[in-house]
Amino acid sequence: MTATNALPEREAANSPHDQLVRLVSEWVPESGGRTTAIEGLDLYRSDTPTHCESSVYEPSMTFAIQGAKSIQLGDREIVQGPLTYLASNVSLPVLGQIVDATPEQPALAARLTVDPQEVTDLVLASGDRLPAFDPDEACPDMACGLCTAPMDDAMQVALLRLLSLLDTPADIPVLAPLARREILYRALTGEIGPRIRKFAATDSQVYRVSRVIATLKDRYAQPLRVSDLAGEVNMSESSLFHSFKQVTRMSPLQFQKKLRLHEARRLMLAEGLEAAAASYRVGYESPSQFSREYRRLFGAPPRADVTKLRGGAEPARA
Repeated sequence: MTATNALPEREAANSPHDQLVRLVSEWVPESGGRTTAIEGLDLYRSDTPTHCESSVYEPSMTFAIQGAKSIQLGDREIVQGPLTYLASNVSLPVLGQIVDATPEQPALAARLTVDPQEVTDLVLASGDRLPAFDPDEACPDMACGLCTAPMDDAMQVALLRLLSLLDTPADIPVLAPLARREILYRALTGEIGPRIRKFAATDSQVYRVSRVIATLKDRYAQPLRVSDLAGEVNMSESSLFHSFKQVTRMSPLQFQKKLRLHEARRLMLAEGLEAAAASYRVGYESPSQFSREYRRLFGAPPRADVTKLRGGAEPARA
């Protein structure tokens, strides 16, 4: 498709889904990711299935437009198929891989970062217009920090409205905030709205867990005492441990460990630190323990992993 006839073809598409596929395919013509002119919006494409990779999901909404991805959060696997969206309500370390993608039908996705305060403000502004929470319909995973739902027609149109602004960059400063707000509103009034709203309710257990997660992100390199964390959010140790596992599918100690390893990886990649220096920076006392746990999470020792990520070959050793 050429640039001159792209817009007419989009307008002639039969459905919002067709137009979303065309838009993302045009902006990301080959495998990889692209940061857009819209703040917080990134687009992704993969022409083939991928290996399992570890990453940290920040609060966001990820829209699977085509293809499928498997996400592992602790002991829970979520398979996100086409025309679904995934809400990450807090920062979460996960494992993920594309499981359905071909050059003819690549996996296409859009991710929109979300400020939790933005959700809280919209909940307050919406008032009684949001559907009431029905405890009888609550699922066992109500407190989980990741949840998925189908993209209904209203959500597809809302997402299309946002992505279409990429063709008219002069409109982005005024119209993008409105389109973001509509997307969040559709999520809050949709199937997983009650789950998202629980994280915005300041009197809920999961909100307290989200505060603990924020503390761990800020103080990941410091020694962890669950009793101190529990005291900061007015919870008992047992209650915090149980609620934390419901949200993250892992214990506070496991969560902290994964944050440390991800930050060490970033330090080695972005700042050029050696493995030992990075391990001390993130709170490890033993470089050998760091190396073992790093390999367990990322599938390779620190040096080999960083060399691979940089696209080079590891130097031969004498």
